[in-house]
Amino acid sequence: QVQLVESGGGLVQVGDSLRLACAASGLPERRYAMGWFRQAPGKVREFVGGATWTGGTTLNTDSTKGRFTISREYAQNTMYLQMNTLKPEDTAVYYCAAGELLSYVSDEYTYWGQGTQVTVSS
Repeated sequence: QVQLVESGGGLVQVGDSLRLACAASGLPERRYAMGWFRQAPGKVREFVGGATWTGGTTLNTDSTKGRFTISREYAQNTMYLQMNTLKPEDTAVYYCAAGELLSYVSDEYTYWGQGTQVTVSS
């Protein structure tokens, strides 16, 4: 059974940092891209960034503007999202997803985690 488990969310102040983790288990093979999405109340789910199975990473620079970084530890099958200089507009549920290709489109992903809440208070 495939499981993606996100952790690291919470309530922080403007300007703080958080590191989210997504631990994957049960994937048929390691050749999966992993992506981070977020969804704020009343808004569509937005691609934040992700990592290919070969180690390449990408970020949605429109929303992260150099504040976020993605990393992936293949030995532990875990992906991280380091978020710095957090803003109230970063408040959302953050989801981890796995699929065959790294994509901005959420429908391209096969497996999803349950999400972790990030709330940035001003």
